[in-house]
Parts: sequence; structure tokens; C-alpha cells
Amino acid sequence: MKRYSVMIAACLLLLAGTVAAAGAASGFTPYHFGFKKSKNGELPSIAQEGFMDIVKKHGAVFLGDTSAKELYLTFDNGYENGYTKPVLDVLKAKQVPAVFFVTGHYIKDQPELLKRMAAEGHIIGNHSWSHPDLSQVSNERLQSELDKVKQAVTEVTGQKEMKYLRAPRGIFSERILAQSAAHGYTNVFWSVAYKDWDVNSQKGANYAYTSVMKQLHPGAVILLHTVSRDNAEALGSIIDEARKQGYEFKSLDQLKQKTYR
Repeated sequence: MKRYSVMIAACLLLLAGTVAAAGAASGFTPYHFGFKKSKNGELPSIAQEGFMDIVKKHGAVFLGDTSAKELYLTFDNGYENGYTKPVLDVLKAKQVPAVFFVTGHYIKDQPELLKRMAAEGHIIGNHSWSHPDLSQVSNERLQSELDKVKQAVTEVTGQKEMKYLRAPRGIFSERILAQSAAHGYTNVFWSVAYKDWDVNSQKGANYAYTSVMKQLHPGAVILLHTVSRDNAEALGSIIDEARKQGYEFKSLDQLKQKTYR
């Protein structure tokens, strides 16, 4: 009887270890951010993507307040293609705030544009130093990737605070969300996007305008890339039409209520 008790205890310990290991491993599971796009006024959703619970758990941004006609404009800046200046010109003329997520390459290559972003009241966010798949880097490498961007932006612009992170290519894991949150970052995803980053497949300002406007919804976090000629040419019309429809563009710092659906 004693022998069986020992065997049962050993099995229970093995099972507990397996469960614990599985739980630990789950934090390393990589996810590629995706969502069901807004269509015909229906709100977008991440409910079927398999990561909604961890996004919510770690306070990441996907949607703002869907009961308010608010929009949050965000740009990814991995490298410069000649269109950030016209984008900034439009934002200045229209008095619209934005967030620019920058990489180490962009900081080193375009310090004057960074200074202008900060001087004109935009937020500069972290897009990592070398644009790696963050789900595959160690905690130490993650901290280095984020710290180097923050320090370099401070040296160029004087901006001392950096609290928003966008993972390169939208690839993340629960560990990355937890670790970056521990460093004071809010991860920012998006609820409006289209394939605008391919510089060899630009389809014209009207295509960009239509691609964004047909997805517009209350609380939208809009992702655009500044390498896109189409975006630069369509941005003014997007802003004007959104305002005509009653939307207000706000700074991410003004986002008071996050929605998960």
C-alpha cells in the first residue's frame, strides 16, 4: 500500500511539473497581431484571434472608447522614404496630434525630423532599436532594445518620457507584454490598417483614402506607415472627411477608456 502511495505522489508531482512547465511555456507563445476589420460600421474584433485575454490582462491598446467618436493617429517609422515631412506638414496645418513609433535606424538617420515631431507636440514611441521579432529575444535583449531607443530619443529631442511601445511587425508574446509593462510601457496595437508599407505597391491617394475611411469607427487606433506615398497624399482628405463625419483626433495620452472585443 505504501508503495502505491509513493507512486501516486510521484505521478502527482510529475503532473504538477508538467502543468507548471506548460504554463511557463505559454508565456513564450508568439502571436501575430491580427483583427477582424470594421465593415459597414460594425466594430472590429480580436475575439477570434486567441490573444484577447492577454492583451486585456496587460493593458495593451487595441481600441479606445467605442462610445465616442474619437480617433488616434499612429505612424510606424522604421526608415525614411521622403514622406514624413509632408505628413508632418499636414498634421501641423490641420492641428492633429499623432504618435510616431521609431527605430534606432530612424533616430540615427533622421534626427531633424525627430526634433520636429517633438517640437510640434507629437509623441515619439518605441519601435525597438533593431526591429527584431521581440517574441524571440531574451528579457535582457528586450530591455536593451527599448532602453537604447529611449536614451537616443532623449539625446536628440530632450523628450525624457517614453511610455508607448509598438512591437515590430505586430509580433508579441505574453512575456513581452509583461516585461515591457514592467519597464513602464503600454503596448499599442491598432484597429484600422491596410497594406501601406510596401513601397513597390503604392496604388494612389484615393486607394489609401478609401482603405482607411471604410474601416473608420469610434475609438479607432489608426496605423499608417510614413514610407507610403499614398498615405502622405491622402492624409489631409482623411482628416477632413473624418471631421466632417463628426470624429475628433486625439492624442494617445488622452485615451481614457480601452475596449476589448
